[in-house]
Amino acid sequence: MFEVLVYVYENYWQGDACPELHQLSRKLTAVGFEADEIQAALVWLNGLNIAAQNTQARQAGDPAASTVDATPLPPTQSFQAQSTDSLRVYSVAEQEHLGAQALGFVSFLESSGVLPPLMREIVIDRAMAAPGDPLALDDLKIIVLMVYWSFGEEPDALVLDELCDDAEFRVAH
Repeated sequence: MFEVLVYVYENYWQGDACPELHQLSRKLTAVGFEADEIQAALVWLNGLNIAAQNTQARQAGDPAASTVDATPLPPTQSFQAQSTDSLRVYSVAEQEHLGAQALGFVSFLESSGVLPPLMREIVIDRAMAAPGDPLALDDLKIIVLMVYWSFGEEPDALVLDELCDDAEFRVAH
């Protein structure tokens, strides 16, 4: 699935340039991806699109933002501004699925000021929808890139370097 997401990110670097999911499926098949990989990626991308659209509509103050495709959102999915004194507590399921490395990386991005709380929640939601127990750090980095992509934003150059650089080959000074 992650190879498909990387392909989509690289070839449709602006989310609004990406074709609809049915057409994207045909293009991915033509490129040579496996059908099950494509299906998993499309389901994942659909969830990302829904989360991004709901968040953007809420930020714009759209009163109809509580529904997508006439499906009302549960009250637990409503977003409120996060206080500077607030603390995100991860459930046991999130801790087990994400693992210490991924949670540490999310905390690093958030404390650096490059991952606002609304985007963090989408990253966590999409990470929970991804395969892997625990989720590999490289896979989480792809998820963060895809969340930025869904908002039509490009991460800061230093953040992009952190997301795309392989830390295994870094030399400590």
